Amino acid sequence: MSAPDHRVEASTSLELFPAVLDACCGTRSMWFDRTDGRALFLDNRRVSLDVDVGTPGTVGRSPIVIEPDVVADFTALPFADESFSLVVFDPPHVQRNEALGAVTRRYGVLNGDWRLMLRDGFAECLRVLKPNGVLVFKWGESQFKSAQILALAPMRPLFGHHTSKTTHWAVFMKDPQADEERSNAG
Repeated sequence: MSAPDHRVEASTSLELFPAVLDACCGTRSMWFDRTDGRALFLDNRRVSLDVDVGTPGTVGRSPIVIEPDVVADFTALPFADESFSLVVFDPPHVQRNEALGAVTRRYGVLNGDWRLMLRDGFAECLRVLKPNGVLVFKWGESQFKSAQILALAPMRPLFGHHTSKTTHWAVFMKDPQADEERSNAG
C-alpha cells in the first residue's frame, strides 16, 4: 500500500493534509518511514545531487534527494493558524553562505541573521500548531550550543534529551492559556 500523495500547491485547502508537519524535512533522515502518509514534508528546496562519500580515489557516490511535498521556507509557512497537531522542526544547524559538503547539502545552511531566522522558525511552527499541539525540535550541536538556540524559542520546552554528544531533542506544547497570558502581559 503506497502512502497518499500530499504534493499540492501551498494554497490548496488544508483538509487534504495530515496532522503532522515536518517543517524542514531535508532527506527525511530521522523518519523510520520516509514516505509516512501521516506527515506533510516541507523544505525550501527540491534537489537531487550526487555526492562523493568515499575517500580519495573511491568511485562510490551517494545521491542526496530532497523531495518535499511542499516547497516553502520554515520562516513563512504557507498554512493557516492552528493547522497541525504535531510539528517537527529540525532546521539547518551550520552557518554558511552556501551548502558545500554532504552535511550542508543534506540539511541546508543558516545564512544571514541566523538568530532571527531560527526565532521566526520557532514562531511559525508554533503558529501552525493547534491548541495543545506538540512541537518536536531537533538540534545538531556542531556550531552553536543548544542552549543558545533554545533561548530563541518563545517558550521553554517541556523536556528534552541529549541523544549523543551533538544531537539534542526538545519537546514543546502549545498552551493557549499561557499564550494568552503572555500576550496580555506584553
